[in-house]
Amino acid sequence: MPVSVTCVGIMVVDFIAADLQRVSAPGEVTFTPVGMHIGGHAANVSIDLVKLGLKRGEVSSIGSVGEDLLGTFVEQNLNSFGVVTHLIRTRKADTSKDIILVVRGEDRRFHFDVGANLYLDPEFVKGVLKSEKPLILYVGAVGLLGEFDEKLLEVLKMAKELGCLTFLDPIRPYSKGWDFLVSATPLIDIFHCNNLEAAEITGKEQLRDAVKELANLGVKMAVVSIGDKGLVAAYEGEIYSMPAFKVDAIDPTGAGDAFCAGFIKKLLDLKGKTLNEGIKLNEAQLLEVLAYGEAAGAVCVTAPGTTTAVDKMKVEKLLKEQGEKVLSKVKKVK
Repeated sequence: MPVSVTCVGIMVVDFIAADLQRVSAPGEVTFTPVGMHIGGHAANVSIDLVKLGLKRGEVSSIGSVGEDLLGTFVEQNLNSFGVVTHLIRTRKADTSKDIILVVRGEDRRFHFDVGANLYLDPEFVKGVLKSEKPLILYVGAVGLLGEFDEKLLEVLKMAKELGCLTFLDPIRPYSKGWDFLVSATPLIDIFHCNNLEAAEITGKEQLRDAVKELANLGVKMAVVSIGDKGLVAAYEGEIYSMPAFKVDAIDPTGAGDAFCAGFIKKLLDLKGKTLNEGIKLNEAQLLEVLAYGEAAGAVCVTAPGTTTAVDKMKVEKLLKEQGEKVLSKVKKVK
């Protein structure tokens, strides 16, 4: 089966303590469940796509892990979902790990070891891309990918030559600035980030101004998530504000990745193989794609772990219950 979506980016093993009443004081022991979950943008999005309905073998995932037990854990998890897996097993660093504390009513506290992600080989990625020729290339967490970040423009040029739609989701860079990303924006079809990242990249504090600046930089569609406040998106000269779906949040980890997977899934449903001609959405289709992505992100936060709660039936149920209300509150921003 041909690959429809190739996902490139960080691979992480998350150790998550969720729904905490509070963080322990120095020397204090707090007894709580701690889950070990697969994490990282490329892993999360590829697994979420399968859970949202793409067929086994239709999604691939590329990343770098260590030659250790956690690297094997990542590989086995991806394989178990039928994701076509392309992993570099490096001896230069251990598999990336993240200790995440989630206090009830507060944002997550991350304690992150970037690890083997810094050793993602851009030539390895280009080889897989040339072989798979997917409809969509998703690149997640650029900023933490070492030499790959410096070759991002080169990789995106190849993707466009192969007819791929390009989807980028960055993260605050590790020990460098945003220059590597800004130079590549004219080759990005869909760009997703959060409000803090948008402000850093563009230098614009107001969200409306930041989204406009992303469009000015050449991004065809810019989507900025603002947690439980929804999102703002710029496309074809218009800026849209969409409120969030309402759910009982247990663990927000992975919500942005679930949004991206939902967005991609609905985009494939609507446009399929015509994506090699560009995005080409009318306003109703755009809002449908954004709402599906938001619903996937909302479902994600209802259980600990980045992919645990993501499920096609849950997303469709949430859309049926709240979709009309969310769409009725969409506004165009001047």
